[in-house]
Amino acid sequence: MNRVVVVGAGLAGMRSVEALRARGYDGALTLLGEERHRPYDRPPLSKAVLFGDADSSFVDSDLDAMNVDFRPGVSAKALRAGTVETTEGDLDYDGLVIATGAEPITLRGDGPQHVLRSLDDALELRARLVAGARVAIIGAGWIGAEVATAARRAGCHVTVIEAGPTPLAQAVGTEIGARTQPWYEGIDLRLDTMVGAVEEGGVRLVGDEFVEAHVVVTGIGVRPTVEWLSDADIDLHNGVVVDEHLRTSMPGVVAVGDCANWWSRRFQTRLRVEHWDVALNAPEVAAATLLGEDAVYDPVPYFWSEQFGHMVQYAGHHPAAARLLYRGEPQGKWSAVWLGEDDTLVAVLAVDRPRDLVQGRRIIDSGARMDVERLVDPEVALRDCVV
Repeated sequence: MNRVVVVGAGLAGMRSVEALRARGYDGALTLLGEERHRPYDRPPLSKAVLFGDADSSFVDSDLDAMNVDFRPGVSAKALRAGTVETTEGDLDYDGLVIATGAEPITLRGDGPQHVLRSLDDALELRARLVAGARVAIIGAGWIGAEVATAARRAGCHVTVIEAGPTPLAQAVGTEIGARTQPWYEGIDLRLDTMVGAVEEGGVRLVGDEFVEAHVVVTGIGVRPTVEWLSDADIDLHNGVVVDEHLRTSMPGVVAVGDCANWWSRRFQTRLRVEHWDVALNAPEVAAATLLGEDAVYDPVPYFWSEQFGHMVQYAGHHPAAARLLYRGEPQGKWSAVWLGEDDTLVAVLAVDRPRDLVQGRRIIDSGARMDVERLVDPEVALRDCVV
């Protein structure tokens, strides 16, 4: 292998070039980035950057020292065997990493709507979150909650419009979502409410009510950025389909990050996880696979969210669970734990209980069974609930 191309210069693409060099690959290495910025982390965009505590989140890595041909502002247009078609001409490869991530979903309408995906998005939105501004946020998921946190902190008049019956309903279910609802104090939270269109000056709801807003933020999810692969001989379904080694159906091609739909041996299902931890760690396996090593990607998925003064952390895959239990009351620090049919721990969500998250993630990884009676006692450490 003499020429590797990495398409996508987010964290997953950056870690891919680092992993390739660390594993001894010394051939030509090209990194394509659609944005003109150098690679940066995305989680701080909805936290430190939006709050005004930082102006950037660039990854501390020296591309020149690694002899990487970094091409910012260059997009992939199409793929055929051995060649990536880009906005600046064709690039031949004998090894390819697809790390094109995901893009925000927007709503219909002619009015301006902000999304929060890029550094430029965060800086532009931050400039508009000023005291007294009317801000309408569509979606009470992870991003919607974090933007609402920043807007409330900035002194804005905040309305959050959510189609589901509770915040986070789609992400973790209505029962847990209801526990977070009191966090929205001081915010006009509209639940079970559908948006018809984003119009000039605000949001038109289904039913014709108009919510006035100086700023509209749409946070209803993302879709994998794979349109450029539509004519390629590669398996696409909810992203780029890969096996447990992160191999695609196309020889010499792997995929990582938000765009990769990978097979989990642990949960016996396909997962496409749109979080930082996957972008950070999956490239190690992808690089190993590309270089002919036998590596398997089978993590316990993990992410975190900072919202309304709470640290919310999650590990596992709760759709694989048979039942849900709680540790602690919603008025204080608490955790939700999901158990399988055999009382194995399959997922944990910790609110201001970081030890539950750390211990829970290790227990999920081990496949251990839990003592249910001890588990529901928040005074007992999770690790002491293992049978």
